[in-house]
Amino acid sequence: MRKNFTRRNFLITSTTGLVGMTVSPTMGFAEKSDISTENTIKNRNVTPFLSEVERLAVEEPYDYHKHLSTAPVHVWRRDKSTSAEKDEMTILNHGWKLVYLKQAGIVTLTAVQDFQDYMVISHGVAIEFEERVTLNDWKKLSQCIVAGTREQLPGCGLTLKNPKDYEIQVTPRRIVVCGYDEQGTMFGLYNLEARMNLREAPFLPNNLKTVRHSLYHTRMVLSWMGWMEWPDALLSHLVHDGFDGIFAGVYTNPNGDRTTADNSTDFYARLMYGVRKQDPAKIRDLIKRASKYGLKVYTQIIFQYLGTEESEAELRRLVRDIVREFPEINGYILLTEGFWYKKWGGGHGASKEYLQDWAKNWSYAVGIVEEECHKMNPAIEILPWEYNIDFRPQNTEIKRYFIQQLPENTTPMLTWENGKSFEVDGMQGYLRDYSLNQIGPAEVTEAQIEEAKNRNMRVFSKVDTFASWQYGTIPYLPCPYQWHDRYKALERLGVNGTLESWSSGYKPNFLSKLRAWTCWTDYPSFETLLNQTATVIFGKNQQEQVLKAWEHFSRAIRLVPDTGPNMGTNNAIGNPIFFQVPPVRTATFTYSWSDPAKNDPDLNPYWPFTVSRMVFFPDFSNQVNRAEQYARNATGIVATNETKILPLFLNYLKKAIDEMERGLTLYRSAAINSPEAKRREAVREVIVAEQLQRMMQSDYAILEFEDLRMKLVKEKEKEAIQEILDRMENIVKDEIERTELSLLATTRDSRMGFQFEQDYVYTPYSLKEKLLVLKDTLLYQLPKVRKENIR
Repeated sequence: MRKNFTRRNFLITSTTGLVGMTVSPTMGFAEKSDISTENTIKNRNVTPFLSEVERLAVEEPYDYHKHLSTAPVHVWRRDKSTSAEKDEMTILNHGWKLVYLKQAGIVTLTAVQDFQDYMVISHGVAIEFEERVTLNDWKKLSQCIVAGTREQLPGCGLTLKNPKDYEIQVTPRRIVVCGYDEQGTMFGLYNLEARMNLREAPFLPNNLKTVRHSLYHTRMVLSWMGWMEWPDALLSHLVHDGFDGIFAGVYTNPNGDRTTADNSTDFYARLMYGVRKQDPAKIRDLIKRASKYGLKVYTQIIFQYLGTEESEAELRRLVRDIVREFPEINGYILLTEGFWYKKWGGGHGASKEYLQDWAKNWSYAVGIVEEECHKMNPAIEILPWEYNIDFRPQNTEIKRYFIQQLPENTTPMLTWENGKSFEVDGMQGYLRDYSLNQIGPAEVTEAQIEEAKNRNMRVFSKVDTFASWQYGTIPYLPCPYQWHDRYKALERLGVNGTLESWSSGYKPNFLSKLRAWTCWTDYPSFETLLNQTATVIFGKNQQEQVLKAWEHFSRAIRLVPDTGPNMGTNNAIGNPIFFQVPPVRTATFTYSWSDPAKNDPDLNPYWPFTVSRMVFFPDFSNQVNRAEQYARNATGIVATNETKILPLFLNYLKKAIDEMERGLTLYRSAAINSPEAKRREAVREVIVAEQLQRMMQSDYAILEFEDLRMKLVKEKEKEAIQEILDRMENIVKDEIERTELSLLATTRDSRMGFQFEQDYVYTPYSLKEKLLVLKDTLLYQLPKVRKENIR
């Protein structure tokens, strides 16, 4: 007989449904090899779609990182059942050449090599290269794809105006891609690829002539893969999706200077102190590799300006050192998180006089950077970003004032939606952080754009376009109609450049491909693009269901009251429902001389799998209803303390959940009925949407359960106690089932749960631990309370 058979052992061995994990008392949870389709979710009806999920290959954490780093950019795309229409030409598998200038630059050479690879890998069409010393006779060439710039192709591209513009001419015997510059040629070739991807064949309209003007001076992005993680494959993916800039080395100086981080005691400096040290060699290597793709590199400058002569001299020295060492860096982002004046603060509650003084001094420091950079290279872009300054609607005047103070030769970087006001059931609120439920821009942002345009300044904006901190652990939000409304708003307000991710970062997805189309003029209708995209992913007969599903998902996100980087939008499916104080899972310092708040303030010892702000943990002293507190903080609704926000929060979250389910019914059906060759990707698309809905459902369950727990503490009547415990038991049962499904999803898609600012917020391991907590609550904690209170 085995001794010391603990409650944990009992829970592991006696409860079923751990997503097919084979377990035993002696080994605990099984290794990856023990996961089997036959054992999956034993006590539940296995639906046809669930069977499809189980068929997917098991992935370990970071498997998608490895795939994205090493896998070819192009994959097989040819649908052999597709035939050319009467008005289409075909690039045949013999006789066609790709013609370009022998002395073309590295960007063109990279693009033509990519196009050759694309044609053979994606469509089985071999195209030969032909280097020429001149392209002056391009009009006489036949069975050729001619790629060059307007200067290399006389008489072509006459209406191209700016960098990245391109013209495409297609006839049955010749295709011409003419760029304003090398970048334009590159993006023109990649647009040909995008057109053939949507047709799933090497077909193009046989009379196509399009001139496409870039709407943005720059589209930059962070890497989803992690801090300074920029493999060549990722760089290639992102230029295929229309990006031409990267923001690298967040919260560090590119030359590794840590003077401010190591010597200041201010809040921001302490934040910078915890950031990895930058290796200048990595920046140099990245600049070199990015240049092959025509990618501009942007970095931050980290400095605390104190307003003294000594501080000014130190800032000037730092800027000169950086520009001398990295003359190829295209621009510097002066984000208040890292570049600030004297003392940290977002201005909440500060006087107008204080904020204006802060704005003047901060802008003066911006001017120092601008002056020193432009002495050495007038083309360097200076992008001041006063993100932390109070962005609530009533702060419009001060936000305008910041724009008024900026040096003339700078380009303000504005936060798009944060602070956007809204009304819910007669109550006013504002977005607390990056979110998709509001299209934007915020009132303060629109005022700043107007102020900048009055000064003839270009305007950049940090604006999410495919993923957001609202559900940041979902790889992208499948809500294309809501995203498209944001794209149109950006165009309407004349935003000149974008930083299209922050914590979410870039990873390839169908939305980033749709977004690429909308960044140049003369693109097909969005409905046409969606229809073709649905066909590519789910098959020819599923478009109607998929488009309706996307409509439901887009409506659902508009209803979500939980805004920003919270537990409910990022870790709810990984967050246990705590009924009682659980055992600690880390070392503790409750009675030691060490201050736990200082030693590890970012971890909760009871649930140390992610940072504390991502963990919903009850107030077990029962003084504060954390569920009500959470609802109030997450919504940004401004109301009196007597006004309960939680009922409203749960009401709208339930509406969003129901809207998601309407879409998922269609989405699952489309995936099940998709052709076998498309099934894997179709199922993975559904997994993304299901995990999004589960996050909403778990958010609801955690908050409802905690509200009930607080009621239970105060309740004296046995009948009422019985009703509360019955409801709590049902919530836990549902959450167990949901967590099992979430665990299955995370073992089939390693993108789930990852968010590069935090790394993995939840993992298969932490979900297994959550199941232990839930089952302990269900089998022991709730029955014990029931026995003690209902006799």
